Parts: sequence; structure tokens; C-alpha cells
Amino acid sequence: MESALELRRRIAAGEISLDSYYEALLSECESAKARFNCLTAITNQLAMATVERLKTNMKNDRPKGRLFGLPVVVKDNICLRDYPTTCASKILENFVPPYDATVIGRLIAEDAVIIAKANMDEFAMGSSNENSAFGPVLNPHDITRIPGGSSGGSAVAVAAGLTPMALGSDTGGSVRQPAAHCGVVGLKPTYGAVSRYGLVAYASSLDQIGPLACDVESAALLYSVIAGHDERDSTSAEISICDYPAEMQKSVKGLRIGLPREYFGDGLDGEIRTSIEAMIAQMKFEGAEFVDVSLPHTEYAIATYYIIADAEASSNLARYDGVKYGLRAKNDDLLSMYTNTRHEGFGAEVKRRIMLGTYVLSAGYYDAYYQKAMNVRSILKREFADVYKVVDVLLTPTTPTTAFKIGEKSNDPLEMYLSDIYTVSANLAGVPAMSVPIGRDGKNLPIGLQLTAKHFDEAVLFRVGKAVERLAK
Repeated sequence: MESALELRRRIAAGEISLDSYYEALLSECESAKARFNCLTAITNQLAMATVERLKTNMKNDRPKGRLFGLPVVVKDNICLRDYPTTCASKILENFVPPYDATVIGRLIAEDAVIIAKANMDEFAMGSSNENSAFGPVLNPHDITRIPGGSSGGSAVAVAAGLTPMALGSDTGGSVRQPAAHCGVVGLKPTYGAVSRYGLVAYASSLDQIGPLACDVESAALLYSVIAGHDERDSTSAEISICDYPAEMQKSVKGLRIGLPREYFGDGLDGEIRTSIEAMIAQMKFEGAEFVDVSLPHTEYAIATYYIIADAEASSNLARYDGVKYGLRAKNDDLLSMYTNTRHEGFGAEVKRRIMLGTYVLSAGYYDAYYQKAMNVRSILKREFADVYKVVDVLLTPTTPTTAFKIGEKSNDPLEMYLSDIYTVSANLAGVPAMSVPIGRDGKNLPIGLQLTAKHFDEAVLFRVGKAVERLAK
């Protein structure tokens, strides 16, 4: 797939017919939906209505937005007015939001064409995209393998060439992990950099909307459109958007890049380690300086993450009771209606996390689990802050292995949760992190490298990520 910038140039110059392009693309979406199960809905009417508007703008020589004519796929937990937003859950199968998420409004304002909603793990809970009520998403590099979760549908849409860019959400690695498994770029922005208004909540202090894209430049373009303060989101931060294209022209010479020793221990696949070591050698030749650093509480990150995330999920998902919206089970009394609605509407993984979250928040266990997890989170934040006093960026693996077989870890939740071992710390600390593809393993499966920076320093991620992308070719 050509880059977003090149595709936009060709569309804006009239080299590509919008009608012909989107008629063919929407047909490709139908094919990909059947082949990879990566989409929950194709927004044909919205896409073609947008195309008509863009054609009128071109005819009248009106200004063209930064995403003029570019197709975008949106994860199905981001509200799109008048179209189902299911979160890949039976409990929301008929929910149609009456408003757009802030990020949707910003895409439309910049003339993007929204072509589909992407399949996902139910309520964004999963590492493999096997937990969807619509069935598992398949990895386009090997359809017997998982694409990563929970934004697997968005990653597959990019990897399959349907779009140069898509939106996902990242709570503990859910953009970066599928990006690594599908061989695309995935960014989790700094917490607060992108509005969460209109994002269906999983864990409110961890969730962030982020771009998946065919290359670093396209990811930076999409991020520059969706980032910025939003008064409708109380956690939204006032930030300034850098000149990312200019930043990406800078070399990595003189940058100090940290290698946290805790991320390179036992459990890391040998081929991933070898690929990362080869990239480090190339970057040293380019003038980057590598520094061994330590984040000693990393070993507690997975436990900390799952306590906090599940506690917040148990609270956020309490609203799905059959009263206000979504599925309602038919029963004679109120209690049975509540119970049966949630039993019928939620899948096994969502139920598991609600139960765990309720347990750690219950009387007698709050201090023993939840409060201790919050204390460890504070320590992790301090460790990241301290390490960024001596380095500009951290370089680590994105995942411990390449994409595993569908069903391989389904019966072992703890083993599945360890898939997020290298990604959850960035969410706990609120710092930005990005996965960039750096090659393939012996099975021809993509390998991802993760870059993590200090708060609101996405610019250095794009700068280093662009160099990694160039060196990996």
C-alpha cells in the first residue's frame, strides 16, 4: 500500500477518480471481511456521501483537508453517529450512537473517508482478537494465526492494504501488539494527548486512541489530526503539535537510547532478540548512543496492570444492565433481567475481568490488591521519569514472540496475559510508545520493535521510528 501522503497527493491532483477508487475499495472491504473477519461493518453510504462532498469541493476549488480523500478504518469501540458501535459484544449489537467521537469529527473535518468499523476483542479485552462476538480476526500473513489484540481488525485492515491508516485503542498494548504481529506501525499516544470522548471505556485511566498505519509518516499524519485538547474530555491535555515531517528528517546521531535490561531477559524469542540486536548495531553506525538502563519494578507491571484495568472495567461495565441501552433479556423480575442480560450479553473473557475487578475492589481486599497496585503504578511512573533524565528514548521488543496459532493460548488466560509483558508499563506510566516493524522471523511472520519516550514527546518517536523503518528495508 502506498503511503497516505502519496495517496492524498494523487487523489487531490485528480490522478485518481474518487468514484472508481471507492467503488473498488468498498468491494475489496467485502472480500477482506469474508477472508480475514477484520471488519464488523462497511460504511458504504457514509463513504460515498463523503466522496460526493469531496468531488463538489474539488469542482469548486475549495481548500482540501490534510486527509483529503484518504480511507480510514475505525475500531468498533469508537462512536460513529448513526452506525452501530458494538464493541464486538452481543450486549451492544443493536447500539447506534447519536453522536460522533471527537476523533471522528476531526477526521471528517480534514476530509477523510470512513469506510468501515473494525473487528476487535470484546470491549477491547484481549491480546489475540479471539474474544469477539463476531468470531476471531485472522492474520493476513498466516490465517492460522492471531493478528494480536484488541485492535486486530484495524491492524489487519492496514496490513491487507485496505487503507494506509486506521484507528485503534490501546489500554495495555492493544495498538502496538497487533501492529507488531501484522507488520504495521502502531502508536499509543501520551495519555491525554488524544480525546477519549466517544471511546467506549474499558479502563479509563489507561485507554488511549491511537493510529495504526502502513509507515511512520502516515502514523504521524493521522496523529497530528486527532491529537489536541478537547473540552468534552476532562483528561484531555493542552498540547502543541510539532512539525513531524521536519522532525523525521533529523538523524538519530547524538540521541541517547536506553536499553532496559528487564525487557531482554528470559522469555524473549531468539529471532526477535537477534533482529533487535542487528537494528541496534545499524543505529550505532548511524551515530546513536545506547545506554543500559533499569526499570526494576517491570516484573510487577503485568499484575499491576490487570488489577487496575479489571477494577476499572468492573465499574465501567456496570452500566450494561439491560435498562438504558443494548441487550435486554426477557424476564419477569428486575434482578433476573439484570443477571440474565449480563450473562447472555458478555463473553467469557469480559466476565472473567469483571469478576476479578469486583473482587479486588471488594471490602477486605481493596487495600491488599487495588491500593498496592496503585502504589506500584506510582513507582513505575517515577522510574520512567528518572530514566528519561539520562536517555531520550527507550528501545525494547514489542512482543515476546511473533504471532501464535489461533487457539494456542485460549485455555490459559495467564499465558495469554503475558503477551502484554512489554507493553503495559507505558500505559501505567502514561508515556507514549510506538511499534515499528523491523523484519520477519523464519516463519515469515512480522517482528516489531517498540520505542517509548517521555510524556508528550511523540516527535522523538517519529524521528527514531523513521530511522528504524529506513534501516529495516
